Amino acid sequence: MSASKSSLTALTLGAIGVVYGDIGTSVLYAVKEVFGSGHVPFTPDNVYGILSIFFWTLTVIVSLKYVVLVLRADNNGEGGLVAMLALASQSVKDKPRLRRVLLVVGIFGTCLFYGDGVITPAISVLSAVEGLEVVSPAFKRYVIPLTLVILFGLFAVQKRGTTGIGKFFGPITLVWFACISLLGLVHILSNPAILWAISPHYALGFMWHNPGITFIILGAVVLCVTGGEALYADMGHFGKKPIRVAWFAVVMPALTLNYFGQGALLLKNPAAVKNPFFLMAPDWALVPLVVLATMATVIASQALISGAFSVTKQVIQLGYLPRLQVQHTSVKETGQIYLPFVNWGLFAAIVLAVVLFKSSSNLAAAYGIAVCTDMLITTILTFYVIRYRWNYPLALCIAATGFFFVVDFAFWASNMFKLFDGGWFPLLIGGAIFTLMMTWHDGRRLLNASLRNDAIDLPSFLEAVFVSPPVRVEGTAVFLTAEPGMVPNAMLHNLKHNKVLHQNNLFVTVRNHEVPWIGMDKRTEIEPLGHDCWRVVVHYGFKNDPDLPKALQQLKGRGCELDDMNTSYFLSRDTVIPTIGGGMAQWREKLFAQMHRNASAAADFLKLPNNSVVELGSKIEI
Repeated sequence: MSASKSSLTALTLGAIGVVYGDIGTSVLYAVKEVFGSGHVPFTPDNVYGILSIFFWTLTVIVSLKYVVLVLRADNNGEGGLVAMLALASQSVKDKPRLRRVLLVVGIFGTCLFYGDGVITPAISVLSAVEGLEVVSPAFKRYVIPLTLVILFGLFAVQKRGTTGIGKFFGPITLVWFACISLLGLVHILSNPAILWAISPHYALGFMWHNPGITFIILGAVVLCVTGGEALYADMGHFGKKPIRVAWFAVVMPALTLNYFGQGALLLKNPAAVKNPFFLMAPDWALVPLVVLATMATVIASQALISGAFSVTKQVIQLGYLPRLQVQHTSVKETGQIYLPFVNWGLFAAIVLAVVLFKSSSNLAAAYGIAVCTDMLITTILTFYVIRYRWNYPLALCIAATGFFFVVDFAFWASNMFKLFDGGWFPLLIGGAIFTLMMTWHDGRRLLNASLRNDAIDLPSFLEAVFVSPPVRVEGTAVFLTAEPGMVPNAMLHNLKHNKVLHQNNLFVTVRNHEVPWIGMDKRTEIEPLGHDCWRVVVHYGFKNDPDLPKALQQLKGRGCELDDMNTSYFLSRDTVIPTIGGGMAQWREKLFAQMHRNASAAADFLKLPNNSVVELGSKIEI
């Protein structure tokens, strides 16, 4: 019993550090943006109304939608938009047209995650460093350079992994939540009546008397739920219970105390609206608070960067991005990976965002559209999961998700006002990545169709070959083929140029599935073709780590014995030739050909031993 309690405590502490770092640092800028927008007349009633809206936004979107409902939709213990997409698409697999639409919508939401991944670290770190301006206006000129230095340091250490520093995330973030709670509590004690703002009638009253203003400021209010999607995305790392315990026991109370403390400060000193969070602190605590805030925002950014690595790997497995170089940063944790291309691509986009927008207030104008669109997509996908997978009554499904859809849509519509003030930036990033993903997916489909059209049936081919067999040489040849039952180009080239056939021949197809994990007991299928030839299918989920030699070791005792020292892997290195009037627009075919050429080698992705790989090239028109 005590062991399970200590495990829950450790996981809860870890969840506080990784899952809630983002939403925990939203106190730095959320209130400032709502009252600093100039749309809300500064009156005590309006302060109560806005605080009430903050509290009930956190309650409805985070507590009810994510913590209570969405966390139930786990895909073999995994969460996140990719897992939800896989769950929803499986739920409607008997409706192919609807399934295609959901896949496109879900992939678009995944692309917007990258747009959010650029804005969030930029606004978080910049808003923390801006605390120096409160210490002294003379520090203003150093804010942007210092922000860029901190961000560079953060991205530079990614290749070392987070194993060493990860153990400090939870305790530091816990100190952060304790600190913001204390700051809020001190100001609440000076005006305890501010706690009446918890009553929903203040929020409803503000909305009733100021419908236009309410609609406009929802674009700033949404800042208080930054990182809400992380609750669901990180479920696989920590589990539902630790995430729920951390939210209700630590995070929600701390955020409420701090927001209400900022409200109490504003009632006492309206001039504090320029930066209410840092002005809550006494002068002697300002510099330590800036340091702690910077550490908290770096931790929040780290969680998002790790999430970008994880999501990219999952999307590659689902077939929407070309293979990229993946480095494992931990010998114990398979989930701890580093993708150099994604790391430095994100950093370049974040630098662009900081230099382009120059302040957290300007970045706040860019934030919201991407995250609100993702929230809407999550709600839509949830409907299909609870209706077609859990088989709940239609009326209940519409009532449950319809309420959240209306709330999400209101926030989304309000954020569309930001489109020309900066909201275009994350949409541009998401749109560019969506174009790449759909081009890769459609290009792969055309490439496979072209290969099938030109392919020769494998059993018939082997039958013809063994009528007058070529010279057999010792060892095992593993031929990788996209479609089982078809002759790989690599084998044709090997027979044509080398005029030999190995003693044992495996025709291997790697299949990726829309489930997170496929166990080792279901990893391989084998079918004998005669003459010491076998057809093998290897199965992976989108969170499995492909390792083909390890998978093939499972064939021992099933009629096929592999000796690593005498096994050669034959791969086809196809060069794609775009053609006019093909299946895609000419520019997309050229883009696909470029992506295909620059994709990481299949040998690296499948962990094939370097000294045992033979690549044979061919040209294919699409």
